[in-house]
Amino acid sequence: MQIYLARNNQQAGPYTLEQLNQMLTNQQVLLTDLAWHQGMTEWKPLGELTHGQLFYQPQNYSEPVSPFSSVNLSKNPQQPKPELAPIEKRVFAKLIDLLLWLPAFALPSFYMDEATKTQIIKLQEQGINTSSQTEIFSLVPTDAWHSMLAYIVIMLAIQAFFLAKSGQSIGKYIAKIQIVDAENNSAVGLTRVFLLRSVVFIILNLLFMPFITILDFAFGFGEKRQTLHDRIAKTKVINRIKIKNKSE
Repeated sequence: MQIYLARNNQQAGPYTLEQLNQMLTNQQVLLTDLAWHQGMTEWKPLGELTHGQLFYQPQNYSEPVSPFSSVNLSKNPQQPKPELAPIEKRVFAKLIDLLLWLPAFALPSFYMDEATKTQIIKLQEQGINTSSQTEIFSLVPTDAWHSMLAYIVIMLAIQAFFLAKSGQSIGKYIAKIQIVDAENNSAVGLTRVFLLRSVVFIILNLLFMPFITILDFAFGFGEKRQTLHDRIAKTKVINRIKIKNKSE
């Protein structure tokens, strides 16, 4: 049995029944995702087919019939061969994502008076060492630290939501690229797409900037264009696939 899936008007597959059930178990696909296979007359949510369970066992499988599109998907499901995202698109998306973090570092200035700002500038001009760094941190008001933490938590939550929903960070959405499984081009679970690819590498970049950043993207020039965090998470980045409507 060949099963096709669709989410946000983007189509993937075909998958075997075993692959589908494995992806359901790993939460790589959602019960709200649409599915179609031979014997069905229309696309239906997976949850309707599985009766809300994370396992699908088709009943009364009949001879193949052509589905009709009630959700503006192609009449005959065909998965376009995904194209690997070019490095320039990935760099562009990364720059956008990095720019979104800049407000977190600008927030403290809104909580400081001119005298405090002047004092911090003087300490920075004298050179950053352990002593001056500690003194600078002590000059930053507690409310500023709280605001920075709140902004970081909110940004992480937003990125996690978009990554789980479509395999795209905000930057990748703008660049029209997305993250998929390196082997079968399927959706990637939140643990891999967010924790391994994002959170872990944010921490590593903060600790070992710019060495980790350079090493990470150096891997991206390989044949499969997998960066270091792609290889660890077993993912790849492709150009976003757009499913055409029947009228197009």
